[in-house]
Amino acid sequence: MRFHLAVVYGIVMVILMLAFRQFFVMLEKKKQDFRLLVVISVLTALSVTGRLIFAVLPGFKPVTAVVIISGIYFGKEAGFLTGSLTALISNIYFGQGAWTPFQMMVWGIIGGIAGIGSGFLRNHRSGLYLYSAAAGAVYSLLMDIYTVLWIDGYLNGSRYLTALLTSLPFTVIYAGSNVIFMMVLRKPVGRKLMRVRKKFGLESPENVAQSVRK
Repeated sequence: MRFHLAVVYGIVMVILMLAFRQFFVMLEKKKQDFRLLVVISVLTALSVTGRLIFAVLPGFKPVTAVVIISGIYFGKEAGFLTGSLTALISNIYFGQGAWTPFQMMVWGIIGGIAGIGSGFLRNHRSGLYLYSAAAGAVYSLLMDIYTVLWIDGYLNGSRYLTALLTSLPFTVIYAGSNVIFMMVLRKPVGRKLMRVRKKFGLESPENVAQSVRK
């Protein structure tokens, strides 16, 4: 079965629209609308800035670490939105193109999954580091699908395998950098986000009681 580019693009756009719709539905049902939007804006700005600062180092970026942190402290919707907006906004500098929706979806999914598993990831460093490394590998694997679709117009298995092998050094560097940035950012950023959650009541009381694991 051949997965043509137009079909995959349709799926990607549906995922993005449903995710953004879910986020705004969530905001309408809560009282902390603008507070949460401000926090997500700050996290997105931090992620975008990190991508710009490390632009000279291919594959060595703090983006995924920040996106994961946003998910584990503010939920799957915030994680998805931070990841998606990071791709959209930072590509104003790096260049917009057909790849942008794919990047938005992949980084958004990484942040969304982090939000779903937030309880575990927030309290288990080894699990958090493992997920950070896996997220880097998954990002590369999924973006290679886009590369093959763009070249051939359908998912060519042999070309995809070639793309995987060619991008292997990048994948290893990116996965490793995610772990490094997570080690650096997890504790200081996590503690500040916990204080923000407590001060503005952005999470339920039982979640607010949890602290960053030392």
